[in-house]
Amino acid sequence: MQGGSTMLQDTDTVRHYQRLTDAMVQLWERGYRPDDIRLYIEGYLAALRQNGSIEAFWLHRLEEQVIRFLYDPSNFEVYPYPQAQRDRY
Repeated sequence: MQGGSTMLQDTDTVRHYQRLTDAMVQLWERGYRPDDIRLYIEGYLAALRQNGSIEAFWLHRLEEQVIRFLYDPSNFEVYPYPQAQRDRY
């Protein structure tokens, strides 16, 4: 274990991070706000704690990284969709 590292090292934890952050962006795009998304995160993490699928150390690291992702506004910027070009006859 590398306690000083800020990056996730465990492959299972990385997969959970990817699932969580993808879901967070989808929730944001569907109109949910940070408080709602935080509840989703807490439920997801509680399920991981309950079934013991990852070690407590990695679960804590996952929680830190996901919360950091949630409160970084650049992860939820709204980009304009490209406008479809009209056919010209």
